[in-house]
Amino acid sequence: MEITPISTSDALAEFCENQRNSDYIAVDTEFLRDRTYWPQLCLVQIAGSAESAAIDTLAADIDLTPLYNLMADRDLLKVFHAGRQDVEIFFHGMGSIPEPLFDTQVAAMVCGFGDQVGYEALVSKLVGARIDKSSRFTDWSHRPLSQKQLKYALADVIHLRPAYEKLADTLEESGRTHWLDQEMDILMDPETYRLDPETAWRRIKSRNKNRRFHAILRELAAWREREAQGRNIPRNRVMRDDAILEIAAQAPGSSDDLKRMRAVPKGYVNGEKSGTILDAVRRGKEVPEADLPRLEKPNPRPPKIGPVSDLLKVLLKHVTETQDVAPRLIASADDLDRIAADDNADVPALKGWRRELFGEQALALKAGRVALTAKGSQTEIIKIGKGSS
Repeated sequence: MEITPISTSDALAEFCENQRNSDYIAVDTEFLRDRTYWPQLCLVQIAGSAESAAIDTLAADIDLTPLYNLMADRDLLKVFHAGRQDVEIFFHGMGSIPEPLFDTQVAAMVCGFGDQVGYEALVSKLVGARIDKSSRFTDWSHRPLSQKQLKYALADVIHLRPAYEKLADTLEESGRTHWLDQEMDILMDPETYRLDPETAWRRIKSRNKNRRFHAILRELAAWREREAQGRNIPRNRVMRDDAILEIAAQAPGSSDDLKRMRAVPKGYVNGEKSGTILDAVRRGKEVPEADLPRLEKPNPRPPKIGPVSDLLKVLLKHVTETQDVAPRLIASADDLDRIAADDNADVPALKGWRRELFGEQALALKAGRVALTAKGSQTEIIKIGKGSS
């Protein structure tokens, strides 16, 4: 059967209205980001209880308001797989998060499918379907889209529905539905998707510890971010990191100073562009001492915790394998180091369901109330002290 994408406002409005009768919809997007700052949305795929469709968001004069209204419907669950980038696109397109959300990749971690399981592997395990990924790196902005491309795109939501239902059933049966809450809170937090020019400098790696340098770097990175956003081009097309770092280190005061810097593109050494860069440098130089950026110092690993931290890693592996949950969802290596050093460490593993599952046993292991032992190829936890065998 030939697939015809939705390309008119009327057809989109009718399709979206029909989906309101569904208990949930599976959603995926195809987009490009290599030539623009903001993701260029090319296609949206939606599968409801009765029908599925590919929406051509690049169609001439199509009004996406019905789509955004559907995504904003708080009575309709939206199911994504590894949906962070998809949600970001909707957030910037419609100005809000398309909640409520369910992410099958996160749910799969709770259900023991490992860390960040891919969609193809998850569908294969849960649904028994094989996904043809040959169109994965296609140019989704090119029109017309082929039937092969459309079939590939729709498969991502058609198979997502039964995968979601099986994961939801597993979560319900195991009583783990609430385990997803914290992860979903991150996905549904607008701050996750806001791109603030004033914090852009933190993404630029530098070993320079001089706070004045970082004040200038902060102003330059903010300037570049605003330029990239306003012109809708990748930030490195405005200016590369090495040039930003060189300018921040040299703190030029004139166009002639800029000309002597090898990393600075020639187009930025004269005229108005030169002036905006020099203005950013000047603002960085004029930041009062009290307002200079405070650099985050890496937490040094506390001394002599290595053996305890190693034991906690074994315990984490034992718990996650026996309980069928991904280790990454419980604790990171840094979290384990912090627990090894402090029983009251402010880490997720010592809070809520994670504490019940792992944290209490971690503290008991540290206190010598339990021990780890091997039995053949398996590890076991044994109690120590009164009443132990």
